Amino acid sequence: MSRQPRGDGPRAGSILAGEGQHNQRTRPPARLLRSGWAFPSPALGDEDGIVGTGADLEPSTLVQAYRQGIFPWPHGWPSLPWFSPDPRAVIRPDTLHRSRSLRRTMRRSGWTTTVDAAFSDVIGNCASGRHDGTWITPDMQTAYTRLHGLGWAHSIEVWEADTLVGGLYGVQVGAVFTGESMFSRAPSASKVAMCDLLDRFVEAGGHVLDVQLMTDHLATMGAMAIPRTSWLRQLQGLVDKDVRMLVGPLPVTRLARATVEAV
Repeated sequence: MSRQPRGDGPRAGSILAGEGQHNQRTRPPARLLRSGWAFPSPALGDEDGIVGTGADLEPSTLVQAYRQGIFPWPHGWPSLPWFSPDPRAVIRPDTLHRSRSLRRTMRRSGWTTTVDAAFSDVIGNCASGRHDGTWITPDMQTAYTRLHGLGWAHSIEVWEADTLVGGLYGVQVGAVFTGESMFSRAPSASKVAMCDLLDRFVEAGGHVLDVQLMTDHLATMGAMAIPRTSWLRQLQGLVDKDVRMLVGPLPVTRLARATVEAV
């Protein structure tokens, strides 16, 4: 997630229409053929978390990797590196921290959130919003947009009236959501997106937000580092669960008073 803006997304007027959306959930992910690639054990990753290099970004390869606790992280090398860091950074419902200033933003902003309403705009903003270069290459954008079309990748959008002001995207395998990147066009909008994701995810039966690598920013949100061996053991019992989030518009104000509880 720490690996973190293109034109505005669809207008909120079209997104917020329709009462049926309030009960609509993300669809089940598509069944995929087994990947032709075999990853080394993630437990054997080196001191930098590198498990191996190569393979491809086909949907079946990506899903297989995430189910094993592995993710791609382009570095401009001739061969694509795949990582399973040790320790792993995660946010659980009972560790999520919302500061007073963040709660104030939630109460006063008037923002609304959605799921999967503008995936292309979210990943585009994440890719173009960094000043130090981006690992979200055109190939990565294409690959994760394909995953989204197959129901394996999702986005959270934060709207101010008809303007997209923040969001995040990531990959969901069962009861684990791995956040890939986030962006803000307004102060704290990415933090709001993260809180909204965890609230919707837990309501649907999700267990943990995998943020991959610890940063100071994520630590302020309640991220904690756990040993890779522990993470991989937990992952095995979660990747096959059926978890489908509500996708319709919800007010950010609910997050200021909600207490997210572990499933």
